[in-house]
Amino acid sequence: MEIVLKRTDFTDKTTISEVSINDTHECYVLEDKDRGLFQEMSLEQLNKLKVYGETAIPYGKYEVKITYSMRFKKDLPILLNVPGYEGIRIHLGNTAADTHGCLLPGRVKLVDKVADSTFAFNQLFAKIKKALLTERVYITITK
Repeated sequence: MEIVLKRTDFTDKTTISEVSINDTHECYVLEDKDRGLFQEMSLEQLNKLKVYGETAIPYGKYEVKITYSMRFKKDLPILLNVPGYEGIRIHLGNTAADTHGCLLPGRVKLVDKVADSTFAFNQLFAKIKKALLTERVYITITK
């Protein structure tokens, strides 16, 4: 399964993406500010542009697994091999204060926030879990 995050809304604090699965709108995702990072960049290049705790992950394609999160004390989706980042998860949240590089799903997009995160997360998580029973799951982040 391929999940596509198309970054569409950019502010000084956040980035909001339209999320689709098989060309069908799924939800929105809020991230930290997009600073133009790409998966192909060297760690040196990434670290020059990255502001710790305030930067969206690099554009690129990442495999998704479900593992136990020590921070949240439950199973959550995790993006694998994100250069310059560790522990990037998909989890509940509404604003930049709730993310530290992670992806926060929401049903409604507003300025610098998403709403109805619980509903959007539960729908997305169920689709990821079901897909992982028979195939690999990837997230591709584009502009």
